[in-house]
Amino acid sequence: MLESLKAVIYGIVEGITEWLPVSSTGHMILLEKIMPMKVSQEFWSMFLVVVQLGAILAVVLLFWEKIFPFHLREREKIDWDIMELWGKIFVACIPAGVVGVAFGDWLDANLYNFWIVAVMLITVGIIFIAVENQNEGMQPVYRSTRELTWSVAFIIGLFQLVAAVFPGTSRSGATIIGALLIGVSRSVAAEFTFYLAIPVMFGASLLKLIGFGFAFNRQELSILLIGMAVSFIVSVVVIRFLMGYIRKHDFKAFGWYRIVLGAVVLLYFGALA
Repeated sequence: MLESLKAVIYGIVEGITEWLPVSSTGHMILLEKIMPMKVSQEFWSMFLVVVQLGAILAVVLLFWEKIFPFHLREREKIDWDIMELWGKIFVACIPAGVVGVAFGDWLDANLYNFWIVAVMLITVGIIFIAVENQNEGMQPVYRSTRELTWSVAFIIGLFQLVAAVFPGTSRSGATIIGALLIGVSRSVAAEFTFYLAIPVMFGASLLKLIGFGFAFNRQELSILLIGMAVSFIVSVVVIRFLMGYIRKHDFKAFGWYRIVLGAVVLLYFGALA
């Protein structure tokens, strides 16, 4: 029962931090130290990735009409604009996908530590504030996902690569910053970031499940399903909040939050070292 309650809390944290540009990794590494689960290291490594599937299903639900290209009851059965959007999504995912498959285990073993997480939390927070100050008063060039070109999608994907290499960067944070720098509006930057998460997280989860071998005992399966279900419910609420928030506000508040969290991580783990 206690481990199931922990799974609920982890699901809540995942559902909130996966979509807000504040680094789910930074929060998970803190939560792991404060409230560790009594599970094997192999299961824990898999859980941290696969719990994100619940969050991804929230994106699929909320943006179904914008991302599903097949309409069997209509005269035009395929929406080619949506098919083109998926092409751009996959192009943007190539850099991070290649690096993740080739070096994922090495990166986890060598770069997943509190020093790098804390430094990247603070660094990206500062960049968020600087980019928003630079863009203040400027009109965005791209105001819808359909206006994004193939080259723009690929550039955004390169920023996603930074998050794949350095934990604590925040995948959503990195891609949003990249999009803002090249003239994408805040709402489009956030929306395209949500779309990019679909193939990235499905792929990462599949690799982790294959590596784990689907060898769940009853408790492990219960913990995983609870975490996924909670992250799905919380993600629905958070995504709706974020899309409404950025219509009237910029990302500076998230930048300041990241700086404070990074300092907390440094102080907490530095004291334990």
